[in-house]
Amino acid sequence: MLVALLVLALAWPIGLALWADGRLEHVDALSGAAGTPGTTYLIAGSDSRAEGVIEDAETQGARTDTIMLLHQPSSGPAALISLPRDSYVAIPGNGSNKLNAAFAWGGPALLVQTVEQLSGLTVDHYVEIGFGGVQGVVDALGGVELCLDYVVDDADSGLVWPAPGCQVADGFTALAFARMRHADPEGDIGRAGRQQQLISAVAGSVAQPSLLVNPGRQVSLVRAGTDAMAVSDGTNVLDLGRLALAFRAATGPEGITGTPPLTSLDYRPGGVGSAVRLDEEQAPGFWAAIRDGSLPAGRVGGVPPVG
Repeated sequence: MLVALLVLALAWPIGLALWADGRLEHVDALSGAAGTPGTTYLIAGSDSRAEGVIEDAETQGARTDTIMLLHQPSSGPAALISLPRDSYVAIPGNGSNKLNAAFAWGGPALLVQTVEQLSGLTVDHYVEIGFGGVQGVVDALGGVELCLDYVVDDADSGLVWPAPGCQVADGFTALAFARMRHADPEGDIGRAGRQQQLISAVAGSVAQPSLLVNPGRQVSLVRAGTDAMAVSDGTNVLDLGRLALAFRAATGPEGITGTPPLTSLDYRPGGVGSAVRLDEEQAPGFWAAIRDGSLPAGRVGGVPPVG
């Protein structure tokens, strides 16, 4: 009897993983560039996958408001770096523009090339998640706890946060929490921090023991996640498992989170409106330290000093 229970306990997660792997949609995203040390994941949150094409003042077509580079070095702390979508960068074959334009113009492949050129890191795995999928995953988990230290009533994102502090957010509120920008005093930088908080909360909820003994909720969670997810060719469920472990390491006390060094949140180079300017002097050393695992654990980047 004990052996039978053990077989069932092992077969269920294996069968679930195989089912999930078969549901993954694959896209041509990787550049084929020579690898760099460690493992690098590019995570993009897209409006196009779940909610149709969205247009904004600067770019037309598919849009990604969430761009995160997750790096697990061969040794040293894992790092989760949010790249502001309005970062003014060189886009291969297209001059310079906001980072978000790379995705709008050339989809995952051009975004990957742009990020690789920016960071010097070769992307090993690309993961794209439709924003509607975030809502479905959070609802499948029964909500996640999120925290915000100020009151919000933002018509643009739909976020209503009645009092400072923490609350269990449903899928709609969690999605608005991740998208809210105009009511955030730190703009895109604040939004990047909240997006990292949301993903961390989801990862923590998925790891709860109660989920491991609830097959029905596991199936709902896998269905919700894979319905709005696309990954690079060659990426499978095991790779996503390693991504989850790297993410937990990066957001833990021994990891690195934040943004690249910035010099301005209102850079106006002409033709693109207000953009985020990266610190070109500090960037090479910053990315090399991320790659090599030599950067100390803690928060990096963030809102640049005024003056």
